[in-house]
Amino acid sequence: MKALKCCILIPTYNNDKTLEKVITEVSEYSEDVLVVNDGSTDSTIHTLARFDNIRVVTYSENKGKGFALRTGFIAALKNGFEYVITIDSDGQHFADDIPVFVEKLETEKNTIIIGARNMNQESVPGKSNFGNNFSNFWFKINTGIAVPDTQSGYRLYPVKLLEGINFITRKYEFEVEVIVRAAWKGIGVIAVPVKVYYPPTEERISHFRPVPDFSRVSVLNTFLVLTAFLYIKPRDFFRGLKKKTSGSSSANIFSIQRSLIQ
Repeated sequence: MKALKCCILIPTYNNDKTLEKVITEVSEYSEDVLVVNDGSTDSTIHTLARFDNIRVVTYSENKGKGFALRTGFIAALKNGFEYVITIDSDGQHFADDIPVFVEKLETEKNTIIIGARNMNQESVPGKSNFGNNFSNFWFKINTGIAVPDTQSGYRLYPVKLLEGINFITRKYEFEVEVIVRAAWKGIGVIAVPVKVYYPPTEERISHFRPVPDFSRVSVLNTFLVLTAFLYIKPRDFFRGLKKKTSGSSSANIFSIQRSLIQ
């Protein structure tokens, strides 16, 4: 990972019960771990203080997962990293899947790699499965790319390539926006299979608020669809037409030159 200039990024908000375990486990795979404390009000700050081998960015006001990720991207770039693997701090992901991302990165440099979960297992909440299918559908409409899990937070980002893209979201919906805008820029979006653990309902900690968060995702998708059909798709059509015309002209010039030589 060091040779690939890749670090681990953990955005966290009030997950002190699982955060220490996540940091400990990912540290077995990388010396470069960055945690963004998104205004936690529990004992997260004390948990982080027990680690002297990680980088920490912390701020007092909770601003949302998307803001935490974007903050982490900037911090990673400032520290010389070109790729980050993001993993949630709630303990649902398994650190031993990190090599899956690294192996794929060795052959897919200019790509966002999403860790696709098995959403058909019995422990997956129904609302999560519905939300994921909803998001997958609109991602394909916006980009033409089919991905099995567009809501997984376990991902590898080529942060160097994301520089210069203007994002407008800062909460959960950012994870949809970033892959759509990346695809529009020509960055690949692919998936690799990863494991997932959903604890029993009474033990589950989630900061996703179904009504407001799902509403924001819906508004974002509406905006992205309009942008896709009014700008991106026409842009790509004319670019393809120009490229085809340019290629045809070059072929004609070559044919004329060859005829003159003969």
